[in-house]
Amino acid sequence: MSPDPNRPTRRRPRLIVAASGGIAATKTPSVLRRLREAGCEVRAAATDDAYAFVTRLSLAVAAGGEVLDRELWFRADGRVRHLEWGRWADGLVVAPATADALASAASGRAHDVVSALIAGGVPRVLWAPAMNPAMWEHPPVQANVRTLAALGHAFVGPVEGPLGGVEEGTGMGRMAEPEAIVAAALGLPFDRDLQGVRVLVSAGPTREYLDPVRFLSNPSSGRTGFAVAEAAHARGASVTLVTGPSGLPDPPGVEVVRVEDAASMGAALEAAFDACDLVVMTAAVGDWRAAERSDRKEPKTEGDLTVRLVRTPDLLAGLARRRRHQVLVGFAMETHEGVERAARKARDKGLAFIALNYPAREGVGFAAEANDITLVRADGSAQPWPRMSKRDLADRLLDEALPLLSRAADDVTDPA
Repeated sequence: MSPDPNRPTRRRPRLIVAASGGIAATKTPSVLRRLREAGCEVRAAATDDAYAFVTRLSLAVAAGGEVLDRELWFRADGRVRHLEWGRWADGLVVAPATADALASAASGRAHDVVSALIAGGVPRVLWAPAMNPAMWEHPPVQANVRTLAALGHAFVGPVEGPLGGVEEGTGMGRMAEPEAIVAAALGLPFDRDLQGVRVLVSAGPTREYLDPVRFLSNPSSGRTGFAVAEAAHARGASVTLVTGPSGLPDPPGVEVVRVEDAASMGAALEAAFDACDLVVMTAAVGDWRAAERSDRKEPKTEGDLTVRLVRTPDLLAGLARRRRHQVLVGFAMETHEGVERAARKARDKGLAFIALNYPAREGVGFAAEANDITLVRADGSAQPWPRMSKRDLADRLLDEALPLLSRAADDVTDPA
């Protein structure tokens, strides 16, 4: 039975990001924003010393809510917030983590919001240390790191690079970059129902050049494919994302291959196909290319110009012909009703299903944050889904594919 599209959205990882008192706290809002972009629910916390480097307002704006600090912690309303927040959270990310923060947690203290959250039982902790190299190498600091690691705490960094002080230069003690912290946070053991699954995603438009500066393309932003890649990685999959030209940043923890035209996208997909288990083809691959591409910019002339176009390869059909155990999911775009056409595509190519969407509708489509789709199967059945964000859509599509992955694995191991 298919998952109910009207059911509550799969719960996202809930993370508290806490800033302690180091100059790298200027990057804490970026960590919060990137985790939100990756689909996490986030809250911000800060020690008193952190406010020497970052403001409460910048943390609150980045998190989209109030900040757990001394003012909120000791508010006289009877609520024990460090315990409430600890029960809410799936994990705590301390970025930056100072030597004092590490020492407090390792000794079991609960004198500030970070150590209180840990002592109160927040289930997972990721530290992003940031300090002078001499402090990082100090034996008691390293002893505290070993103590916390033995308790199951995870670490990302520090790394070698320029340090914050005027006279500090470079060394091992710089906080890992926000992208690395986010990738490590998403690697914490949350809901990992795609652990061990290899997912291949295509995204974005392609460009078919007429000459070195002119090309045929479409307005695809790549948002849906990037959302699928992020969702699959967050659920434990190993993900390769092949994308045409897109201004979106690489999703943390995902192998990204950037291409230009249909031919290069096809080559990249074929290179990764045999090793994958699930293919989600969201890319808006151009259907036509110039029969003859000029190697120089053609001058503008009076009168009309006729360009002869030829078809580009059907990338999904090519992958379908090579299919062994892989589950294939397609996307189709129509400006009007297209259920029959989508069902025929699903049937002819042996697809698990097709997500039929209508980019011309107001409020959805290429650059929008939301989408309307109808899930179409080879037997002609069609299930309209309510409008939802592309990140929610990504999780629903993976929910649909999950039981099919198990079935495909069974078919391979027990062909009889």
